[in-house]
Amino acid sequence: MDNEEKKIGDSNTSQTFGNSSSGMFASETEVANLESAPEKISSAVINIIPEEVASKYGMIPFEKNGNLVKIAILDPGDINALNVLRFMAEREKIEFEVYKTSQPVLEVMFKSYGGAAEIVKEAIKSFKEDVDFKEEEDQSKVLQKKNELLREAPVAKLIQVIISHAIEGKASDIHIEPMEENFRVRFRVDGILHVSLVIPKEIGPAIISSLKILANLKIDEKRKPQDGRFRMINEGKEIDFRVSTLPVITGEKIVLRILDKDKGLASIEILGIMGTALVHIQRAIKETYGMILFTGPTGSGKSTSLYALLKILNQEERNIITLEDPIEYNIEGLNQSQVKPEIGYTFANGLRTILRQDPNVIMVGEIRDGETAELAVHAALTGHLMFSTLHTNTAIGSVSRLIDMGIEPFLLSSSMRMAVSQRLVRKICEKCKEEYDLPKTVKDQIEAEIKNVSPKEIEKYELDLSSGLKFYHGKGCDACNGTGTAGRVGIYEVIPINEDMKNIMTDHNGNEEMMNKKRDAMGIVTIRQDGILKILKGLTTIEEVDRVTEGGAKLEEDI
Repeated sequence: MDNEEKKIGDSNTSQTFGNSSSGMFASETEVANLESAPEKISSAVINIIPEEVASKYGMIPFEKNGNLVKIAILDPGDINALNVLRFMAEREKIEFEVYKTSQPVLEVMFKSYGGAAEIVKEAIKSFKEDVDFKEEEDQSKVLQKKNELLREAPVAKLIQVIISHAIEGKASDIHIEPMEENFRVRFRVDGILHVSLVIPKEIGPAIISSLKILANLKIDEKRKPQDGRFRMINEGKEIDFRVSTLPVITGEKIVLRILDKDKGLASIEILGIMGTALVHIQRAIKETYGMILFTGPTGSGKSTSLYALLKILNQEERNIITLEDPIEYNIEGLNQSQVKPEIGYTFANGLRTILRQDPNVIMVGEIRDGETAELAVHAALTGHLMFSTLHTNTAIGSVSRLIDMGIEPFLLSSSMRMAVSQRLVRKICEKCKEEYDLPKTVKDQIEAEIKNVSPKEIEKYELDLSSGLKFYHGKGCDACNGTGTAGRVGIYEVIPINEDMKNIMTDHNGNEEMMNKKRDAMGIVTIRQDGILKILKGLTTIEEVDRVTEGGAKLEEDI
């Protein structure tokens, strides 16, 4: 706060406009002064206004709090600059607060753009001078020229900038995708995609080709998808990247999954498994045989949860073999095998081989077909602890899904130990977390759902609700780039398969309605209830839980 007071002059008023119900200008009073440049402007904030636009109109964003972006500007009366801000405010559904500044301060702030635009310009100039990629040229010569050029500084430097910004911003994925007029670079941070950079059309293919070379992919193959991986050192730490290309109507898209080994191997407590669910999981992994399934959509953290369990089991007396597509994290002590369907090495074929390798614990990345499902059930019945994932919306839905794949209900009931459903929600930033009030209708709905959770379970979550329900959110700060969120946590529904559940499988073909009733009778915390308990612990918000679960509450202003 002291830094903020030093930056802003004596005037405590400013010009604010944007998505305001009182009109485009919420305030037209005297504009405050920004007398010195902030120590640091995050890349997420600086890129709200492109460097070219900022330079042309003498303005630059320097701070973001929630929906409000602070702008330093040389001339607060410049109608053209204000019109640009109005247009952006309406398009992006944000508000701008204007502060007057001087040319020297603005020049210091412009250094925060990180030089990405200059690197892009340098790369374009290099391309135009050195290579003219014409269709009628000898393709072998073109390929040779490309290979030489891709190793040169401009393109390599731009890739380094993109990757460094992604890692600095704690992104999990980098999307580089062709548009009609240019290439767009987006980062996925805490599950949400954000635009980071726009690259001119002529330089985009060079970036794609350079990344394909790094991943040992064929740069001249653009008609079908390819997968690969490479490793880079960033700030002294080795980071693996999983690369996937996809032909699209406007060209070729590439996605890089950032695989930080240190982040991937979290404990089950850090992942967010709490209460009785944690007890059930700890008990299940101590068994010598049986199948444990994790369910949920793509990107819900199933593989990360499996790695956390394997980390516990990874001891010298156990032979642990995994069959993955792809191998996300290379873990010492595990025998990890990568399936390759193009040469006939599928999950089913690999699982047959694994069973002849004297395993104690088997992890199959995903059960995709009836043959793999049958082999997985067979492995679980013959003295192996089997872990795998299924793409179903609910934990109980995994039972009917496996029966649909052709598994006999009596075999499934004998082999299945546990079904777990999970989702990922964004965590509230601890640096700017504050208590706030929710609309009464939402509070009433949450109270009604909490009544179905036993007091003992609430105690296990270390919650004291005697003084009423408290809710929190992040107001936005520099640490979280104004989003109010930082990191993610899982919400879970953990269902142990007891005798009653097994009887429903064998006698009623795993009827979902009957199994849901039995789950409620057992006092199992549902995935939504787990989310609400984490809201009350101050870990996440009602908006996040609503986003990933069914039957979400509606805020009054949205009704």
